[in-house]
Amino acid sequence: MSAAAERRVRLFRSRVQIRAWDYRQRHLSRGVWFRLRRVLAGAERAFVISDDEARILEAEGYPLADVGAQLAPPKVIVKVPLARAAQLASAREVPVALSAALLQASSLALVPFDEADE
Repeated sequence: MSAAAERRVRLFRSRVQIRAWDYRQRHLSRGVWFRLRRVLAGAERAFVISDDEARILEAEGYPLADVGAQLAPPKVIVKVPLARAAQLASAREVPVALSAALLQASSLALVPFDEADE
């Protein structure tokens, strides 16, 4: 095999190993940012709420986003309809983006696009 062919094979194997590592990481820590962005992409509005109100919403049966527990420090991310979010006393609206305000909050209430019209 020529030197150029060996170099191409080495580069190809390197790319395959990197791609395999990336694929394995999507369910581990490296994939948490992609999962968080996917949860935020489905939300029309986001509210920072108190931890007590987050526990109340969880007790009422509103679904939690699993990605919140995978972050450090863990966050409670609850999906609620807009009408219920408007009733929360501590709700403070923040932009739906990976911003400092959103990442510093320990509890979030997200209003999904399909729930905003109700």
